[in-house]
Amino acid sequence: MAYPHDSDRFPAELPVVRQMGRTASGRAWLDRLPGIVREIEESWELRLGAPFHGGSCSWVAPAEHPGGGSAVLKVTWPHREADGEAPALRAWDGNGAVRLLRRSRERNALLIERCRPGTPLGDAPLPPAERLTLAAGLLRELWTAPAPPDGELERMDMVCAEWADILQERMLRLRPGYDPGLVTLGADLLRTLPTAAAREAVVHGDFNPGNVLAAERRPWLAIDPKPMVGDPAYDPWPLLTQLDDPFARPGPRRVLRERYARVADALGEDPTRLLAWSVARGVESALWSADHDDEAGGAEELAEIRVLAELAGAAL
Repeated sequence: MAYPHDSDRFPAELPVVRQMGRTASGRAWLDRLPGIVREIEESWELRLGAPFHGGSCSWVAPAEHPGGGSAVLKVTWPHREADGEAPALRAWDGNGAVRLLRRSRERNALLIERCRPGTPLGDAPLPPAERLTLAAGLLRELWTAPAPPDGELERMDMVCAEWADILQERMLRLRPGYDPGLVTLGADLLRTLPTAAAREAVVHGDFNPGNVLAAERRPWLAIDPKPMVGDPAYDPWPLLTQLDDPFARPGPRRVLRERYARVADALGEDPTRLLAWSVARGVESALWSADHDDEAGGAEELAEIRVLAELAGAAL
């Protein structure tokens, strides 16, 4: 089989190449990546197109498989968050998310359903309220799936307790100029929210507007989960704060209050609980940014999280 030159498939400007090139483990994986892709291409009899320009830890490209069907090949740098993607996609079985067509565990590779035209929900020419309602419908569908067998997905209570310890360690070690009260609140919520959940579901884990794509089989499908089993109220935060950035609009508190109420009603959840999860996850994200040489970005995140904490009010 004739292969395209590696510079065409793995150009230096590809985000995954840039990101993974920053660490020794990432560089070691990049050295292996061309061979992994070639092995899969041959053994699965795929015809691959040019890689998609996106993603920081996965190489993703369109694929044609035997019989002419279209798909997407995703080869991921081995890491903890990626382990649950295949079990979750199997659990959802195409209901609200792309279908899993094939998996190579040893190569960390997935062949998944391709979304066409693939327009992200964040770019769809629809009013924000309509996009939020559409996304809430997808979440409700994802949450109805039975959980995979024990051990295939991590449990949210254990993961979030670990995150709480890590973010407090980062606050002490880095000593960024962050509000210690807000950071403590975030850590406390990470420990208490999962254990107080009224129900559990297979959560998507990264339900941002870029991970919901226009498709053919269904109008919209979710991709790229970072799944766990736990409180479904964990999921909406990135959708609510990233879709049509509410903090960039006049009167963000009014906008946020309205959209949290709308989505909570569509999901059958308490809006205060959605806000509490947003505070917990936002604080964790801010301290992650600080630990990855972006203290200013973390401070900007915390300024937005403070608004959400104020909206939640005394209930927190």
